[in-house]
Amino acid sequence: MPAAPPIQPMTQSVQELARQVRAGDVRAISRAMTEIENRTRDAEALLRELFPYTGKSYCVGITGAPGTGKSTLVDRMAAYYRSQRQTVGVIAVDPSSPFTGGAILGDRIRMQGHASDSGVFIRSMATRGSLGGLSQATSDAALLLDAAGKQMVLIETVGVGQGEVEIARLADCTLVVLVPGMGDDVQNLKAGLMEIGDVFVLNKADREGADRFEQQLRVILQLVPERDGWKPPIVLTIATQNEGIAELARQIDRFREHFSGKKEKRAKEIALWKERLLNLLREQLVRRALAHVASDLMLDRLAAEVAERKRDPYSAVNEILEKSALGEKH
Repeated sequence: MPAAPPIQPMTQSVQELARQVRAGDVRAISRAMTEIENRTRDAEALLRELFPYTGKSYCVGITGAPGTGKSTLVDRMAAYYRSQRQTVGVIAVDPSSPFTGGAILGDRIRMQGHASDSGVFIRSMATRGSLGGLSQATSDAALLLDAAGKQMVLIETVGVGQGEVEIARLADCTLVVLVPGMGDDVQNLKAGLMEIGDVFVLNKADREGADRFEQQLRVILQLVPERDGWKPPIVLTIATQNEGIAELARQIDRFREHFSGKKEKRAKEIALWKERLLNLLREQLVRRALAHVASDLMLDRLAAEVAERKRDPYSAVNEILEKSALGEKH
């Protein structure tokens, strides 16, 4: 197996940036976020420098279908934690534009009320084509905010598909946000969604049919097995009116206290890092392979040959692997 390329020595600028991030400098955090999103040469070095200072924040994932009011809920949660003198980091994960790779939703304007508060850092990030709805950059961004001293890190996901499961792996506590009146309420509750929720939030609880939906939800939750003695509670909120936010924070605190020091929490952390190590390995292997084929446009040629059915995709991949292996030997 070819040896891994030597780690480049960290530049003084990266060391200084890491120091500024740890000091909570907003501009430094923004610059570091950009480095991470763009996967620049210094991004890995920066994260290595910051990693020893992580592990102190508490990460809350917020997921649910579009239209459930997640952005407004996150905005109110951030305001509540700031009222409790806690620093907050917010990562809002949006779908990627198929043309630019950037986030395409514009509802982050709702969170701009915190723009002048240095104790809150908000970043909208694109999924960038990640099949799980969460890119590697999202996980790294959470680490960055942790190192920057943010006590609460709130990650709002797109809330569709595999992304719901991905956030449950990353977050310490996962909120599933639901609203009444979206078609057949019971049928809309997917089994996987019910299993990942640590706290269920019935937002827009002033809507007609909210009481009936709450009753149905309680019946369904009776079928969900308890995890180490924890039964997910239901919190009713009206985020636009700031109602129920304090109770939601209380339930999050209850969950945090319940699992503090429990074996399940440790097992979840190990499972998370196992998955992240595999993701990093895949990313490095792909990058290494492409480094040896990009110069001669080999990938374009192979893609054209496969598209024209002149060859199969499996032999094409094998050719890339053989080319990269030869390149490593030299």
